[in-house]
Amino acid sequence: MKNAKRHLISAGVTLLFGAVVYYFTLPALNIHNSGLLGFIISLCAVYGVMFLLLGARSTVVQVKDIRSFSGVPKTIKVLLGIVILCVLVGIIGSICGAKIFNAKRYRALLTVEEGDFATDVSAITFDNIPRLDRSSAQKLGDRKMGELSDMVSQFSVMDNYTQINYQARPVRVTPLAYADVFKWFSNVQEGIPGYLLIDMVTQEVELVRLEEGMKYSTAEHFGRNLQRYLRFRYPTKIFAAYNFEINEEGVPYWICPTYSYNIGLYNGRDIEGAVLVNAVTGEHQYYDVSEVPDWVDRVYTAELIIEQYNYYGTLVNGFWNSVFAQKDCRVTTDGYNYMAQGDDVYMYTGITSMAADESNIGFILSNQRTKETKFYAIAGAEEYSAMTSAEGQVQEMRYTATFPLLLNILDEPTYFMALKDAGNLVKMYAMVNVRQYQIVVAASTVEECQQLYVEKLADSGLIEGQPETEEQASVTGVITEIRSAVLEGNTHYYFRLEGSDLTFALSMAADDRAVMLNTGDTVTFYWNEEEETDGIITVGKLEI
Repeated sequence: MKNAKRHLISAGVTLLFGAVVYYFTLPALNIHNSGLLGFIISLCAVYGVMFLLLGARSTVVQVKDIRSFSGVPKTIKVLLGIVILCVLVGIIGSICGAKIFNAKRYRALLTVEEGDFATDVSAITFDNIPRLDRSSAQKLGDRKMGELSDMVSQFSVMDNYTQINYQARPVRVTPLAYADVFKWFSNVQEGIPGYLLIDMVTQEVELVRLEEGMKYSTAEHFGRNLQRYLRFRYPTKIFAAYNFEINEEGVPYWICPTYSYNIGLYNGRDIEGAVLVNAVTGEHQYYDVSEVPDWVDRVYTAELIIEQYNYYGTLVNGFWNSVFAQKDCRVTTDGYNYMAQGDDVYMYTGITSMAADESNIGFILSNQRTKETKFYAIAGAEEYSAMTSAEGQVQEMRYTATFPLLLNILDEPTYFMALKDAGNLVKMYAMVNVRQYQIVVAASTVEECQQLYVEKLADSGLIEGQPETEEQASVTGVITEIRSAVLEGNTHYYFRLEGSDLTFALSMAADDRAVMLNTGDTVTFYWNEEEETDGIITVGKLEI
């Protein structure tokens, strides 16, 4: 076969192979994408194999020619040269980006400022404390989906559950997805009908039904698949994530940050911008990272911020110090959480020494939209030690603690966590003081938990007295009736007072003196006025 025909057929087969592989693997056409070199090498391999197969009858290569490389066709030599060049580029690019040569550049990826906790972290109110972690939200989402008889056979719930601030409330949002490929064929014209909105305070789950279904998501196929849709429009962008969010009007968007690589070819990754895709219409717009709209909450991933802080903390005195002496080296603890401040979501994680002890030397808060990061030098308990302390408070119930949320309670940094049963449902809440983790309380409601915690702070001398709020109410009277019930492993007592139609509820977790009360005793109950539900008031404090 003539060389021209061999080249033409080989090129055609290679182009077909490349088109199929590109369609399904979607490599970014960017030198900083390590997968691109592998893609090029695979194309060279296909071209070379086809070229040799097509000329197999007319080409006889002697063993001595192979040894001297003189009998190898020129085309194969060129292809081998390209492959070798790709391998060398990959090796040299990786070496040039090694930490041993670029310690200062790695450390400069993240700027960390010193912060003042009492000033920077505003005191949070009861109606803004998130009660749910991601797994609990997922449990509620699955339960809600099971209640929707018109959708459960056609749709499932995606595993996104993105935490955002929506209309000044901490919520998690996640879109629906087609139950399987056959349901996709049945519903592709209308698209995905809505998303779940989970209030992390009230634990209410709402299915938000859209007037027009979402046509673009990671659950779609072919040209409407989000990754493929973006790749064909942004062929050189390297995408970091695909975060589902909603704007303040409830319009669903995909927030798709893009990476840049600043050290060598494949190292020093950072966010350079983000593509915002309207999930309904497919309208898209690229923004530089400094120009991303304020309503967007998640641009920088928690994993990227942690990676960059670990560079910042360990390379403080150069690479070799991070390996041997480790003087002044700091790393993040295992785990992180999110907290809302103003209109943004911040990533929280503790900072400890490289000795991996059970205490923190402080913590960082990092804005996930701007990457503004502050370090707070507050020595205290490591998160998992605080979780163990909280679990020990209710050890007879065998509840497990969620990863802590950091709160400002009367200017005291405080770990707040939910306590869940074996079914992954929230049963109680706990607060642990960061500085002194032996100060720990647990209660059935957040309000009870906070009340007990403030009392312990006062008893420990960390605060002076106990602040009163305008919403606090009280009543003094004689007990005329007492009833009890065990709810979720905790005994609750219900009291009626002389001359009152209200019922006052007090749990043993809130005050163990409840078991000692008898009819005829005179007591004073204190409570938050917002805590009345159907004539039953949850008591926050008891005086006998």
